[in-house]
Amino acid sequence: MASRPNVVRRLRRGLLAAAVAACVAVPLAGAARPTAVPAPAPAALGPLTAGGGQAELTQRYTANRADILAAQRLATRYGDPQRATELAELARTDRQFLSFDGRDGGRTVEVFGDLATARTVAVYVPGSDTNLGTYDRFATGAQALEQQLGGDAAHAAVVAWLGYATPDTVSPVVLTDGRADRAAPQLQDFVRRLAAFVPEARTSVICHSYGSTVCARAAAGLDVADIVLYGSPGVGSDLPNVSGLHTKATVWAGRASGDWIAGVPHVRVPILFTTLGLGTDPVTPGFGAHLFAAGTGGHSDYLKPGSVPLRSIAAIVSGAADRAPSI
Repeated sequence: MASRPNVVRRLRRGLLAAAVAACVAVPLAGAARPTAVPAPAPAALGPLTAGGGQAELTQRYTANRADILAAQRLATRYGDPQRATELAELARTDRQFLSFDGRDGGRTVEVFGDLATARTVAVYVPGSDTNLGTYDRFATGAQALEQQLGGDAAHAAVVAWLGYATPDTVSPVVLTDGRADRAAPQLQDFVRRLAAFVPEARTSVICHSYGSTVCARAAAGLDVADIVLYGSPGVGSDLPNVSGLHTKATVWAGRASGDWIAGVPHVRVPILFTTLGLGTDPVTPGFGAHLFAAGTGGHSDYLKPGSVPLRSIAAIVSGAADRAPSI
């Protein structure tokens, strides 16, 4: 058996090679990044307010639709018809945005379902490569979960929280927890204000891929029923078990058998002025998360309609899942 120093050296070389490859690849993909498309500053709406109810939601949805249309007009003037078309889809009158900022790749919070009457709420935190250019994939997953929960008839809502600058999958940034550290307090603040807005609702956060790193870093400040980590590259530290998250929430973890993320080294290696790797794998039995059935799909299939993980996650969010420690 190889000694631990040799294993660490091999992991360090592997992570460094990945970082170098990412640095080469990023400039090649840079022209396609949505950060290249300008957008106007959004209206200053402020955070959700306790007791705001349907009147506040209607006001916010209307104001953000106006901001999306303004961004669409600017994209048209900029000569980007694809972005203009994407924004026109977001500006449909049946879309419900709590916030929208088209700058720097996009920051959005969209509601699926009737938030004012919701008794079950899931906050969906996405992973890498989620931005206005790939938004349809993110929104489709949120909508599928809302439908699996039973929609308005079940008084359930899903809040798709794209509240941070997600890293590119092919970049050195995705190998570090810097973006997660910056996003964590923003997620904590949003969930706290959401809880004040719908105080009777059972709220959970569901966290995909790099989003699971964000949620793990935020866990101590999330007053929610469940934290669901799936397709995770790591919790952003070398925590030996779930107690290190310092949360009262029930922590769940799942990974599909066809998910390539299983091959990512779950380590943290100091290199130069940073630390590469995202640490502990939350599906490791010793970590102590409640494991849920995640099926055989790939990394992007967890919220696919009719899938095993979608049913599992909906059961967790609704409070109906078996809290046995393993599947």
